[in-house]
Amino acid sequence: MSVLPLVFTSGWASGVNAYAVVLLLGLFGATGLSDDVPEALQRPEILVTVGVLFLCEAVADKIPYVDSVWDSVHTVIRPAAGAWVGALLAGQSGSVSDLTAALLGGSTALASHTVKAGTRMAVNTSPEPFSNIAVSTVEDLGVAGVVTLALFHPWAAAVVAGALLFTGLTALCFLLSRVRRFLRRRARRREERRTAAAVERPPGGAPYADRD
Repeated sequence: MSVLPLVFTSGWASGVNAYAVVLLLGLFGATGLSDDVPEALQRPEILVTVGVLFLCEAVADKIPYVDSVWDSVHTVIRPAAGAWVGALLAGQSGSVSDLTAALLGGSTALASHTVKAGTRMAVNTSPEPFSNIAVSTVEDLGVAGVVTLALFHPWAAAVVAGALLFTGLTALCFLLSRVRRFLRRRARRREERRTAAAVERPPGGAPYADRD
């Protein structure tokens, strides 16, 4: 097994949806479709737990602003999951040290998580909720496709994951400017409302409209 490309790909996917990665790998191993999946990922309690968490993420990830809160909570969880899966894959193959694989999986997961979280902040500046649903669905399908490809063609999957990560980081640089403009507009509107309220009801007095 080519473990390094598989670790890299699983790390990228963990940064997007760690529960989907563990669930998919575990199911592939438990059903005998792949012999490269560590037994720890195939345990029934692991599959049930990540299955429930995957369903929770599938809902939270499609609700505006809730998805950003969910991403904030998972800033540690996703890189940790990428490192854990990478170490398990390395232990399974025996060709790479657990520490090396954990560092590769965790750092890749952190990078892709940053792209995901930043992209969602930009998407949340849109007034309609359908873009969140579309982006979340594309992410889930992308994770499923790339992880499946990684088990059978690890180098090809690593190339795809690398291209997606590079594209995401590049796009994030442009999207962050949109987020900053959105935050400035919201702060300006909040300040305007406070100013208007102060004019209508000055401190210590009744509104100007109610005075004789």
